[in-house]
Amino acid sequence: MSLIVKIGKKGKAAVKKLLSPVETHRVSYTRRIERVKTDRRILAMTFDDGPADIPCSPDLFGGRSLTDVILDVLEEFGAKGTFDVIGDTSENYPDKAGAPGTAAWGGIRYDHYPDIGKDASGGAVHNDRLMRRMLEGGHQITNHGYRHIIFGKKPFVYGKRVYLGSFDAAVEDLARLHRFMSEEYGYEVTMGRPPHYVDRVQGGLSSYDVYDTMGYQYMAASFDGAGWLPSTAGDAQTAFEDEVRAMTDPVKAALEKDPDFFCGQIIFQKDGCNMAKRTPVAVGLRRQLEILSGYGYRVVTVEELMRESPFTDVGRDDPDFGLFESLQRSHAIVFSDNRLRPDVQMKNGELAMLLCPKESLLERRRRAASDKKATLYRCAMEICSEKGLMPAGLREDGAVSGLPEGLFGRTEDLTRRSVFRAYRTDR
Repeated sequence: MSLIVKIGKKGKAAVKKLLSPVETHRVSYTRRIERVKTDRRILAMTFDDGPADIPCSPDLFGGRSLTDVILDVLEEFGAKGTFDVIGDTSENYPDKAGAPGTAAWGGIRYDHYPDIGKDASGGAVHNDRLMRRMLEGGHQITNHGYRHIIFGKKPFVYGKRVYLGSFDAAVEDLARLHRFMSEEYGYEVTMGRPPHYVDRVQGGLSSYDVYDTMGYQYMAASFDGAGWLPSTAGDAQTAFEDEVRAMTDPVKAALEKDPDFFCGQIIFQKDGCNMAKRTPVAVGLRRQLEILSGYGYRVVTVEELMRESPFTDVGRDDPDFGLFESLQRSHAIVFSDNRLRPDVQMKNGELAMLLCPKESLLERRRRAASDKKATLYRCAMEICSEKGLMPAGLREDGAVSGLPEGLFGRTEDLTRRSVFRAYRTDR
């Protein structure tokens, strides 16, 4: 089954590339954060699906819980993790377990963490001690969904899964965990990752629209830590050793080829069992950190990584970094793939996103979601036209030919960089 999942992921990417050889991205409030631009040897590690108050498997730590073991190792290396937690899966019944080693190992209709029938040992709601240990240790918490139910239908692998379906249901599930973190711990969550990276939501919307409403950034990853995939090599002990090597060998190989390979990257990890109900992360994480520390790397939260640079293609060495960094806090100026692309010509849709009030734009986008032509750009341009900021009838992808008077200083160069320089944010 693990081979099927791997092949499926590669096949999906190949089909997507075939149908759309040049992937298009548009300016968005929500950006997919996979890595940031920096030449410093810092990186982030994210841990999905915890906390998990269960012994490691195999138990090499005297019954100590998996999340405690992960936290022990991180603290030993002075590392800060980003824990993409769930709330509680105990409501995800009736259900039954699928075959071990398959994607349905913890439930056919729903996910159950840390395992089916053991929901009370997982999730933020049931693990106050572990949550407080994370927070007191300076680790970051992100939102992986209260019940870890996929947002929309995903026929391949998860065809039998119950899914949230509607935009409102997805927002409410995330908001439930968001409220819990705020009310219980006074902690403000700012990022999320959709369960199983399923983005599509019914009604013409997506996880990006959901996160726009939540005020989140989309936390992705650029490197797979591999602890979630089971090995079928030999007996259980042999398979476990193979799984640990699968976590460490790629890290070692990447650094031997390029010692700066992991600068600014985000590594995906698992705070829970893999499909074979083993926990290679309990051993593999230490070995990864030993390798990384040998090259002088420091593991920080995704939040700290983004303070180094919030962009994938622009770093602190750019002369306008301060301007870009300040502007992106309150305006939509970055593309959904987290690239700023400062030196290409500004397009009409991008200018409208810069000028349009966020709440007005999101409300109009949600109302018009069933209309495939009602993109964020189109809605933003309509609002700007109504406010007299842009003329009506412009093409979204047409190059900007002029700037609204009174909002900009003088500029004849209409690249994105020059427009941002000329924009008067204190109006």
